[in-house]
Amino acid sequence: MRTTERLILRPFQDIDRESWAALNSDPDVMRYIGGPMTREAADREAAGINQQWESERFGFLAVERAVDGVFLGAAGLSREPWYPDTLEVGWRLAREYWGHGYATEAAAHWLAYGFTELKLPKINSVTDTPNERSIAVMRRLGMTFDHTADLDFDGESFNATIYSMTAAGFRMI
Repeated sequence: MRTTERLILRPFQDIDRESWAALNSDPDVMRYIGGPMTREAADREAAGINQQWESERFGFLAVERAVDGVFLGAAGLSREPWYPDTLEVGWRLAREYWGHGYATEAAAHWLAYGFTELKLPKINSVTDTPNERSIAVMRRLGMTFDHTADLDFDGESFNATIYSMTAAGFRMI
């Protein structure tokens, strides 16, 4: 378990499954992440995230609001097929929790963790090019535009915008 000023970042628990499934079935939340997900797929994803955290000490962990224990979504570091040598920081929150700074707060924690504890040289963040909300979070984090690319996700191509931060850049902020 890890904490920020307002958040608890932790492995998924059974109590999260319903909220995680609802979040992943919301077309607005999943608009830029491959579309709505079934309950079974959401459960498999949460289990895989927990296994990865146990074995590799990074992952896309559950985000809980510390003041009241409300499940907000997930954020963390992941290894994606398009850039397997560079971890990616990302976030996925239920729509009702957008616009409160939770994604930025959680992602900032994971950048710090990646650079200080995992000693990573660089961290990326990737989104569909039209996803202006995620690009705004990347900028608030101090990440800089790296490049655009056509990437493949589950057999479908999408135009991605990639921001990045290096360990040297992190030390400067």
